[in-house]
Amino acid sequence: MKAIALNGTLKKSGGEPSSTDKMLELILGFLRNEGVVGETIRLADYRIEPGVKSDEGNGDEWPGIRKRILDADILILGTPIWLGQPSSVAKRALERMDAFLSEKDDGGRMAPYGRVAAVAVVGNEDGAHHVSAELYQALNDVGFTLAPNAVSYWVGEAMQGKDFKDLDKVPEAVISAAKMLARNTAHLARILRAEGFPAVT
Repeated sequence: MKAIALNGTLKKSGGEPSSTDKMLELILGFLRNEGVVGETIRLADYRIEPGVKSDEGNGDEWPGIRKRILDADILILGTPIWLGQPSSVAKRALERMDAFLSEKDDGGRMAPYGRVAAVAVVGNEDGAHHVSAELYQALNDVGFTLAPNAVSYWVGEAMQGKDFKDLDKVPEAVISAAKMLARNTAHLARILRAEGFPAVT
């Protein structure tokens, strides 16, 4: 099975390290233990035009990302917390997934049906539950299925400068959550890969 992780950091590759990358690497490592191969796409490296269609033209690079999402069994959407919200980059990806609402097969199933989603959140302020709730709802709306405990997050002390990427040791609670996310998500993906969903029309 295959997983694709979307990193919604505001930073492009080649600059500062990303705490979101560190969290996604942790999750992908535990997914490998479940027999899932994975890769990460750093969304800020791509030209993703605003809009709600699968291809907005003008050099839009979303269509290639969309294909990689639909070629995978598992999608992990990772985001930092900014002003108590998912990043604008993560929100842009969700806006582009809005196109899935009208992209249905002959059975009325949206393109992501049969694929499983999970969420990764990092920040040095509160808001992980709020952010994961926003992402859960949006991902489910466009056809992804979420397993129980489909989030792994870390938040540092409010108004302090310590980031997840700067930790000497990942807290045991975060490791436990990432393992559970990987185990439950891979299990559900195997079931859906074998059985899928019935037609809805």
